[in-house]
Formats: sequence, C-alpha cells, structure tokens
Amino acid sequence: MVGLGVMGRNVLLNMLDHGYSTAGLDTDAAKVSALMDEAKSQGAGATTDPNAFVAMLRKPRAIMLLVPAGAPVDAVVRELLPLLSQGDLLIDAGNSHFTDTDRRYKALAGKNIHFFGMGVSGGESGARHGPSIMPGGPKEAYERVRPILEAIAAKVGGEPCVTYLGPGSAGHYVKMVHNGIEYALMQLISETYDLMKRGIGLSNEELGDVYDGWNNGELSSFLIEITSQIFRHMDDKTGKPLVDLILDVARQKGTGQWTSQDALELKVPTPTIDIAVTMRDLSGRETARQTASKVLQGAQPKGDLPPDAVKKIQNAFHAAMIISYAQGMAQLQAASKAYSYNLNMDAIARIWRGGCIIRAALLEDIRTAHKSNPELPDLMVNPQLASRLNALQADLRTIVRVGVENGIPVAGHMACLTYFDAYRSEWMPFNLIQAQRDFFGAHTYERIDQKGVFHTQWSDT
Repeated sequence: MVGLGVMGRNVLLNMLDHGYSTAGLDTDAAKVSALMDEAKSQGAGATTDPNAFVAMLRKPRAIMLLVPAGAPVDAVVRELLPLLSQGDLLIDAGNSHFTDTDRRYKALAGKNIHFFGMGVSGGESGARHGPSIMPGGPKEAYERVRPILEAIAAKVGGEPCVTYLGPGSAGHYVKMVHNGIEYALMQLISETYDLMKRGIGLSNEELGDVYDGWNNGELSSFLIEITSQIFRHMDDKTGKPLVDLILDVARQKGTGQWTSQDALELKVPTPTIDIAVTMRDLSGRETARQTASKVLQGAQPKGDLPPDAVKKIQNAFHAAMIISYAQGMAQLQAASKAYSYNLNMDAIARIWRGGCIIRAALLEDIRTAHKSNPELPDLMVNPQLASRLNALQADLRTIVRVGVENGIPVAGHMACLTYFDAYRSEWMPFNLIQAQRDFFGAHTYERIDQKGVFHTQWSDT
C-alpha cells in the first residue's frame, strides 16, 4: 500500500485481519510508525524507502495506491516504475478521473505493467471493516487479487460487495457515478431537513426521531442512518447541538462535477446530480447570500405546515431517491456503450448494497429490476418502481409547491419532478426550438408527416 493515511492504513489493517501479509509505504515516518503500532502483527511491514518497500514484495508484485487524485498518482507511478518488473500490478484505489486512468493504463501496458483503477467507498469505517470495491482494468490482473478483495469487502447475504466491472477505467467511472448519486441524495436529504426545520419547526431531537423512523422502513440507507445520529450529537465545548454550529457551506472534491460533465458529453440528463453540484457552489457564496438576504424579497417560511407534512416529505424524498438512482444508472448504461465497458448493471447494484456511502434498501429493488431485464432503458419504467413512483408523485408535487410557497429552496426535488414529468411526456415543445434554430441559423428540422431534413425561409428580411 502506497499512502498510509486514514484510508490506506485501514485497508491494510483489514487485509491483516483476513490473514494477508502486507507492506506499506509513506513519506511520513509518523504514519509508518502508526501503522506498525496498530498492526501489532508479524504480517505487516512499513517504510519510507521505496526501494525497501518494493524489496518486501514477492513477484509478481501487487501494489495499491491510496493517494490524492491527479499529480500525486503520477508522481508515485514515476517513482516506482524503475523498481518494477514486467507483470507487476499497480492499483489506483483513489478517486482518480477516469480519463487519467485510461491514460495511465495505456502508458503502463506498453511497459508490460498491469494497471487498473479501483473505486473504494465506505469511508474510514468501511475501509477498516468492509468497503464496497469497484475494480476495472485487465481481467487477468483482477483475478490475481480477487481473493484478497473479496475477503476485505463488505458482505451482504454472504456475497462480497466487489466484482470485476470491465476493462480500462470502468472501475473509476462506476465510482465517479456512485459519488454523483451521493451528491444528489445528500442534496435531497438537506432539503427535507430544511422543510422540517423551517417549514414545520421541528427540533433537532424531533428531526433525529423522524430520520430514525425513516431508516427503519423503505428509506433505510446509510445516509439516512447517519443523518439521524447527527441531530443527536452534542458539541463537547458548548453543549449545544453540533449541527447548529457548522457553517452552511458544503465543500466538494470534484467527483460530482466530473459526473455532470461526462453526462453532458454523453448527452444523458442527470439534472438532480447537476443541481446538487450547483447548490454546493451556491452555498460557498456565503457573503453574497448574506447581502442578498437583506435586499431580495420573497416568500418566507411560516413554520405552520400541517402535521401530515412529514409523511408527505417522506414520500416526496422516496420518489426523488428512486429518480436520482435512475439518472445515475442511465448514465452508467450510456457510458458502458460509449467506452466499451460492458457493464453489468445488476452486478453494480449488488456491490452497492453494502459498504458504500449510497447503500440503501432500495438497491435490492434496483438489482432485481436490472436482473429481470438486462436491457431495461430506465429504472423508472420498471413495473414495480413505476407503480411506486405513480403512488408517490402526488406528494412530490405537493412538497415542491410547499417549498415554493414558503421560500424554501427545494431544487433537488424540483429537478426530480421535472425529470419525471419530462420523461413521461409523449410530446415536448422542442419543435418550437427547432423552428427557432432554423429561423436564425438555418440549422434545419425534421417533420412528423414526411421523412427528410428541411429548411424554411421564415422571413423576407
């Protein structure tokens, strides 16, 4: 393992727990010492010296990198390359952009060094006790490390949450979209919080109870579970709820933005992921928001929503959750064709059921939907999920309206409802856009009554 920070150290300790000998490399001597102190095992070694590190490994070597994406990965590869032999395997387990993974894969293949990108989700606890693992690259290289990865991965129903996803950058692409869905779900949950806090006036304790109740039903998921715990956590210094002391600015490391950018390249609509990225950007303009709050007028939260509003918010989030997963899975299907990944959607849903940040009870239904119909064009048209959406969409409409009437931004829920309505529209008004494009730019149009491409001289001037 190169990189003995929180994730790298915990993955190594996880491997040790399963009886595998490990070696670690880090430029920080303190991290090397911390690993050795915590490992307390003769099966572990660690050093700050790359030559000593490589010497610890038997051939053909398998080396995993858990370092920041971008230049640090290239720097590690350059440093290790002169020390490696043909047939060695490098695994980038960080959040690298998939195009970087393709570049490194091609460059190292020319030197007969195997390389694959591998998404790892689950945070510190997942790394230590069982993450969801998303590898892609040379199939033969994956088989060499498959027993280790299956051993350390999370398990659901006895099945390890890891599988070979496809060639090239397939693993990092799937992890990128995983993170895009994560952005969408977190945005939606934050909106339910806002609706219940400012729209109804629930206390933190009551909010914790609501999310706890959701987590014991159809909305059971890791993100809802930790949300219920957050509202009960008190600050050690002040004795106040810690969530109320946190600045309302959401940071990001770029994976949600990458998801949106490539969805645009593939011409796949992912509006909920897009708006989640946008709202994080808007949250960062805190000074401008403070100024605008004193200048711009509009509806204000009244705090008088009826008691049944909590149930309607729950149903609206349930619908939006299904729609968000549908957008992410649709992007994966498009990428599978465009980049020749040959992704198995059933397998992706299976390995997301445990260990990862977006694990949820809903993924069992998503897995079933794709397993029963591998050519399913969109999750929303699966009969079971469509039936559920049809039953929930009225409350989604109500909650969007309530948000608008109370001046509470519910951009994620709005995006989901718009996507739902657009997707089910037999006719859309884009004939007008085509006419406009032809009017000002002679871009042509097609007709519904005859085949061919047409242009009209719309004006005499």
